[in-house]
Amino acid sequence: MHRNNNLYQFLMDNADRITDEWYEMASKNSSDGVYASSDPDIIQNIKRQNNGFHKRFFSVFIQSESAFLEGIEEWIHEIAQDEEHHNTPLHLILREFNRTHEQYGKIIEEFVETVENDYSIHEIIRWYRVLDRMFSEITVWFVEEHTNYSKKRIEAQQELISKLSSPVITLNEEVALLPIVGDIDSARSKIIMEKTLERCSTQGVNYLLMDLSGVVTIDQNVAEELMNLIDALQLIGVSTTLSGMRPEMAQATVKLGLSFGHVSIKPTLAEAIRFREFPLN
Repeated sequence: MHRNNNLYQFLMDNADRITDEWYEMASKNSSDGVYASSDPDIIQNIKRQNNGFHKRFFSVFIQSESAFLEGIEEWIHEIAQDEEHHNTPLHLILREFNRTHEQYGKIIEEFVETVENDYSIHEIIRWYRVLDRMFSEITVWFVEEHTNYSKKRIEAQQELISKLSSPVITLNEEVALLPIVGDIDSARSKIIMEKTLERCSTQGVNYLLMDLSGVVTIDQNVAEELMNLIDALQLIGVSTTLSGMRPEMAQATVKLGLSFGHVSIKPTLAEAIRFREFPLN
């Protein structure tokens, strides 16, 4: 059996010392990440998190494996979702995991020296085996949780970007505005088409003002995507008026041999509103 109350108590008695020594050795040279912070609140928090890990991990020497893993799960989720740790490169976090692993090996060695011949070599080997196996399992578990949470954050950011890429703004029951700002590549143009069609359909839009005053450049693929969007809008009963096309953008469109001749075009958004005589109140 690897369980030993005396070892557990020795480790718990030294938990604060382990945290202090860990922080002194932690990598602070990198400008990135939580460990390099000079903010007293952040420093206090990472010490609390580190110390909390010790007290949970040491219970492996008095609990069943299932109870131990259940007890440490909350800590793994906390660190995996912690904002400061998400701003820290993963390899730096894993470096500190390894540093803590080494500390545990040394503190067990200290315990063995204090008790001299009270325990057999086989018992001591079992302690080290449990330490290595459970530490490896927890490290992998943390990386999985960290990766899963990162994916969720990226997906949420991509969803936000998608919404911002095609912000269909309702002006009244029939009229909506689609202001397009910034460079448009093929990926973004596809998002604009998908989201614009979806929102115009669900919001019952009959007239869409598409303002391009925030777009500087356009290539053939993007221009074709815009024309496809206008055609698709027409198929669902939405009339489109373009506004704000810059001179350089108009010249590029002509050079590409593209034509918006079948589309209502006005120089400014205000002009487009007046032309359509939309009642915006």
